[in-house]
Amino acid sequence: MWKTIKWLYPGMGIKRWLTLGLASTMLVALGIGFFYPQFFHGVSEIAIMLTETRLGIANWLAGIILITTGLLMAGYALHRTFRVVVGELSPMEAGSVVDAIYTRRYLQYGPKIVVIGGGTGLSTLLKGIKEYTSNITAIVTVTDDGGSSGRLRGELGILPPGDIRNCLVALADKESSMEQVLQYRFTGGDIAGHSLGNLFLVALSDLSGGFYSGVRELSKVLAIRGKVLPSTLQNVVMGAELTDGTEVRGESSVSKSSKKIRRIFLEPKECQPLPETLEAIKEADAIILGPGSLYTSVLPNLLIEGVPDAIGLSKAMKVYVCNVMTQPGETKNYTASDHLKAIERHGGRLLDYIMVNSEEIPERLIERYRSEGAAPVQANIKKLERMGVKAIAEDLVQETNVVRHHPQKLARAIIKLIFVSKTPSERVRFLRKYVSSGARSQE
Repeated sequence: MWKTIKWLYPGMGIKRWLTLGLASTMLVALGIGFFYPQFFHGVSEIAIMLTETRLGIANWLAGIILITTGLLMAGYALHRTFRVVVGELSPMEAGSVVDAIYTRRYLQYGPKIVVIGGGTGLSTLLKGIKEYTSNITAIVTVTDDGGSSGRLRGELGILPPGDIRNCLVALADKESSMEQVLQYRFTGGDIAGHSLGNLFLVALSDLSGGFYSGVRELSKVLAIRGKVLPSTLQNVVMGAELTDGTEVRGESSVSKSSKKIRRIFLEPKECQPLPETLEAIKEADAIILGPGSLYTSVLPNLLIEGVPDAIGLSKAMKVYVCNVMTQPGETKNYTASDHLKAIERHGGRLLDYIMVNSEEIPERLIERYRSEGAAPVQANIKKLERMGVKAIAEDLVQETNVVRHHPQKLARAIIKLIFVSKTPSERVRFLRKYVSSGARSQE
């Protein structure tokens, strides 16, 4: 009761609009009185007399004018009250809040998509796909042992936070502003080289009682669209067997190897996924592998116990987004079919589609990459389809000073593929559900 009275305190900026709302209600009631005078005896009789003798207008017209004026006043009072309340509760403009609510309501009915990988490739995809759905589950590899993540892993025994942080930032509502803050790297002192986001995630993990709890807390802070899950909570080390029979251990050592990789492995071998991972795979409409470094970002996730089996049993559409460029040390001279063969060696025959880039890479960039030992990945579509996987060629490149997947182009291609892959009846149900839910969210 006493808290309600606070709305009437001086300086609240809301009394005038409440008064206007009350006045508009009285006008509407008076207007109704012209049509139903039995309900408003005294007032309606005076009003009818005034309109007939002084204004010279019919009772029904006076009633319509009063009701319309009252409704307009009520709408304006409600609008201004909303702006006052929202302006104090949110740093955003009221219009932005409406857009945010609408977007969240609309996107929650989008397709359920599981994306599997790591590195910058996965976060690139997430930036685009979050504009079409909030039913996203990102399963992220935790084998990184270099840079800030490697140092924190070695000093604190925590899982590497870097790739997790990138995915959380990519799914954040305010991605651009949060990216600047959380990707900030310190340049001096004992924390030189660490990103603020990594340290923030470590702190939240400590405060909340575990790494995954910290990830969930940071997800709330960033108000992300979807979920980010570590592929496992065990402290795993990645290794590789090379074609000459030698073995190397540690993700950074594998990626720098000058010899071809025959297979990769994890230690310990028995790594368990989160239950949420298997549940998300089971319920998915689409499962996307990549883009990202083949051996150090994508394949480690397929070595987690139960994950390949869950993907195989899922009724979801399964797609591998092939890299645009080869990677020195990992995939030198690899074609798209070589990427596919590596996936099948480690996870079995899981895929329905492989998505490759069809756009030509500018010669200036090809020259730059050639000096680093990299080149565009050849699509060899006929060979891919002989392997039993349908190849989808799309313009996927973002033209900058480096060759990367374009977030929006890639997301559009995947959403289109999800729709096309459905049967006619499934498409109708999908559109009916998506459009009707969007209409509901606008009400």
